[in-house]
Amino acid sequence: METNTAGRQEPQRKKGGRPAKKVKRNCTVVVRVTETERLLVRGKAREAAVVARLSPEEAALLRTLSGLANNLNQLARLAHREGLLSIQGKCRLALEEIDRLLESLRKR
Repeated sequence: METNTAGRQEPQRKKGGRPAKKVKRNCTVVVRVTETERLLVRGKAREAAVVARLSPEEAALLRTLSGLANNLNQLARLAHREGLLSIQGKCRLALEEIDRLLESLRKR
């Protein structure tokens, strides 16, 4: 079946992908300052920034927690495949370990 498209316009198709932003930031501000002013601005920026840093021990706990979460996801997939009773003990151990790590993070 052929259609005559000579007199008609095809509707425009959307390209897909990320939607266009409503407000685009396209202006640049360049400020020249003296070395003293630059140090002053940098110091005030440090004072204003409240960034909670993790200690190396806390970072290690979070990595362990992430690994346990991955294990729990794998166990959940296995439970769906083979049935919950086959992995009940492993799930309980993983959840207890996650609870222990979360408690130690809360105490900090």
